[in-house]
Amino acid sequence: MDLIVHRIRLRPGVTPGRFETWVRETDYATCPELPSVLSFSVQRVSGDPSAPVHFFEVIGVRSRAEFERDTTGGAFARLVADFEKMAEVVDELAGVRVEPGYRAAVG
Repeated sequence: MDLIVHRIRLRPGVTPGRFETWVRETDYATCPELPSVLSFSVQRVSGDPSAPVHFFEVIGVRSRAEFERDTTGGAFARLVADFEKMAEVVDELAGVRVEPGYRAAVG
């Protein structure tokens, strides 16, 4: 699995609450329409309007090539159009996990 991390800054006048509602109701809900996406989550960093970064998102994809194919479809285009009204990606990191990684057993 490849991971993509975007650091996100809100546009002036957009509140964290408005962005988070869109993430929950639209962004997360669209993930099943993108077959390459295996996992997706958005984390709040700061609610301070002057912060250099307000959120970051972590996208787990089957491969970068498959994800890039998904970005050419209508579902992704709708996400981009909405997102760009509210925020901008400050930078992107992408890489392949050094397996096996660690995950604590939850139970």
